[in-house]
Amino acid sequence: MDDIAAHTPKMTYDAAEVTALSHLYRAEIYRSTVWRTRLDATTNWAVVTTGIALSLTFSSATASPLPLVLVGLLVAVFLYIEARRYRFFDFWRIRAHVLELYFIGPILRGDGVQFEKHWNETLFQDYRSPHLHITYWEAVGRRLRRNYGWIFMIQVVAYLGKLMIHPTPLGSLDELFARATIGPVPGQIILLCGLVFHATWMTIAFRTHKSRRGADRERPPLPETDAVLELARGR
Repeated sequence: MDDIAAHTPKMTYDAAEVTALSHLYRAEIYRSTVWRTRLDATTNWAVVTTGIALSLTFSSATASPLPLVLVGLLVAVFLYIEARRYRFFDFWRIRAHVLELYFIGPILRGDGVQFEKHWNETLFQDYRSPHLHITYWEAVGRRLRRNYGWIFMIQVVAYLGKLMIHPTPLGSLDELFARATIGPVPGQIILLCGLVFHATWMTIAFRTHKSRRGADRERPPLPETDAVLELARGR
């Protein structure tokens, strides 16, 4: 902040500088779009592999539920990759949002380029010394709440459903443990590991929800009519 206070920025931009900032905004949008595409790729991998595991598991009454166990671990790896990608997506998205809010926004209002809160100096400092704005665990929590939590829940329901109905309806708790057994590993251990695994991701999703960015921000009430939609309709 000392650097910001020591330097007095100019109070206006000429046409060439506004054009350069417009290209900078386009570059930030492009980079955030690229990382958004990478997020979609890992989510698609998780969905496709889960679908394959479901097909294999329910292909016959005697098919093993093991594919659902293995795909749960594979999806956890995809979540690890996607959380890292989300941190970079968030990084580029924030820069683009700053430009939208403090550069594009005043121009849209007809006020010209404004320098409220020294946004230009702050953005310059971020270019000079870039750093990610969200922690890894917050990124994991966001992806769990948006996508991966639902994928894991589908896997749990499918796995328990497989144990309960195939090859015949479940008759006792001992039979459940027997069906859950994988090789030399008893079914009790398999179910316990599954419980710990899913309790862990649910805990992460819940704990990071409390610390999410903007959670304590007061939001304006929703308008009675959608002004943007009405404008698009020509009204």
